[in-house]
Amino acid sequence: MSAQALWSAAGSIEPAGLYIHVPFCLRKCAYCDFYSVTDLSLIGDYLGALRLEMTRVPALGLAFDSLYIGGGTPSLLSPADVAAVLAAARDAFSWQAGVEITLEANPATLTTERLAGYRQAGVNRLHIGVQSFQTPHLEWLGRLHSTAAARQALQLAMAAGFDNIGLDLIYGIPGQSSESWGADLEEATALGAAHISCYMLSFEPGTPLDRRRREGKIKPASAEAVSRLYEFTVAFLAANGYAQYEISNFARSEKGNDQRWRSRHNQKYWSGAPYIGLGPAAHSFVGRQRYWNHRSLRRYLGDLAVGRQPVAGRETLSRLQRQIEAIYIGLRTTAGIDVVRYNQDFAPSFEKQFDALLKRLVQAGLAAFTPQRCALTRRGMLLLDSIADQFVSCL
Repeated sequence: MSAQALWSAAGSIEPAGLYIHVPFCLRKCAYCDFYSVTDLSLIGDYLGALRLEMTRVPALGLAFDSLYIGGGTPSLLSPADVAAVLAAARDAFSWQAGVEITLEANPATLTTERLAGYRQAGVNRLHIGVQSFQTPHLEWLGRLHSTAAARQALQLAMAAGFDNIGLDLIYGIPGQSSESWGADLEEATALGAAHISCYMLSFEPGTPLDRRRREGKIKPASAEAVSRLYEFTVAFLAANGYAQYEISNFARSEKGNDQRWRSRHNQKYWSGAPYIGLGPAAHSFVGRQRYWNHRSLRRYLGDLAVGRQPVAGRETLSRLQRQIEAIYIGLRTTAGIDVVRYNQDFAPSFEKQFDALLKRLVQAGLAAFTPQRCALTRRGMLLLDSIADQFVSCL
């Protein structure tokens, strides 16, 4: 498909997002299924290949307004490395003014000098993988940093001039009480994080954590306990000035400027906007086409060394696939499914296709529906997967 055809198929001229995957970690966490390796001697080779990929990936006429450096542990890269990556990206792609540039960071890797260097390189948003402020939970998760390092990371980042700081927290850890989870949330808000992502602990297939679960060495928290923690999370953060905008994501809310602290880049994944992914295991989506790179650093390096794009596979989404994605990603957000856009893209109309289901969900207090939007209530969010499946069964 030509660049023009792909751009036309996108159906919009929304600004695109650029994602760069940094596949290095000091140590693999038992719960994580994101691709990474621990051989840091390959960082130089990776950076050279990444610059090559930037010059060879089709830009497709896209203009970008967000750049997200994720991983892995991107803060293993030196400030000079990050500056070189950003300079290469500026040269290779077309950028809009006021670009959001996010760097994911592990508290164990952050110092005053490193943070100042990232800031000088052009990073204007940090996302710090705290996961917990409780020592037993950090040890259970296998995190390298201490609770003191987690607190210090946010304080040092603010001292370095970062005001847009997000952090990750995990709930649903076996043995985690409402009191200990509440203490984590209190700590995060007291430290002044602008954005808080609260993820339910998941047992991803192939991870050491899932293997221990299957062997009976770990008993996951009950669905009822996790649901209580989720409801507490939403209520606590709302009471402390954070607006939920996606099932796991909360941003500090300011009257008249509710968008300021939301992740501009991540919202692209939930709105169907185009994005390009660079690095091993990175995914791209433009128009109706999705493609993804090899989940292997060695293969990624090898392909680029001989002039091949490191693409492992690609697909053009069918009408049914696009409908399913519109439902699943729309229901994840508090704004809900954009009914107007859905009706522009598909027929029959949203209301006609899901009439009986909508009536049941609204009557049960699980969803709200207008001619513009269909969104789940807080109770409905607890049943997200089940409700999404019910929508899909109507297609």
